[in-house]
Amino acid sequence: MALSISSLSVSFSSLSFSSHISQKPLSLSFGRTQSTSISHVSRIPSLVASAAVASPAESETADLKKYVKSRLPGGFAAQTIIGTGRRKSAIARVVLQEGTGKFIINYRDAKEYLQGNPLWLQYIRVPLITLGYENSYDVFVKAEGGGLSGQAQAISLGIARALLKVSEDHRSPLRQEGLLTRDSRVVERKKAGLKKARKAPQFSKR
Repeated sequence: MALSISSLSVSFSSLSFSSHISQKPLSLSFGRTQSTSISHVSRIPSLVASAAVASPAESETADLKKYVKSRLPGGFAAQTIIGTGRRKSAIARVVLQEGTGKFIINYRDAKEYLQGNPLWLQYIRVPLITLGYENSYDVFVKAEGGGLSGQAQAISLGIARALLKVSEDHRSPLRQEGLLTRDSRVVERKKAGLKKARKAPQFSKR
């Protein structure tokens, strides 16, 4: 009987010892979760700081905007050598100032804005080349509406009209090249029952 009581007491003591051991991992796991949450929070400011850095294209556009505002005090409407051109649904307001032949369209370089298309770049230079002013004036443009092709032709008309304010003698050479004529052609509207303005669906006799 004495042996059985002593064996029971030994088993109870071993159980209490194992229960003490099992409590320790709980405290360790709590410490780990707290440390991971702190490390996760510490990473957030670095991500925010990297996202706040401006791209080179945005900084270049901001610099050009400052440059245009310094060259055109009071905005486009306050300038004297100004012309408005239209083509399709595109509208371009053009300002000429004495300079070296820069072209800035919507606060971007003309070659970048017109995607380096040689035909569109030729459209905007023809009026100045006709009079020999390709390196005598800087051109500032605000264009809206339509596509790049329509905007390029609208800019050409705007430059030609602005050159008339420089001198009325420019009218004759510009008129001979057809640069003062507003091209009134626009897309014909779609008709009901047709696929496009004129295109009809295929005819079926039966």
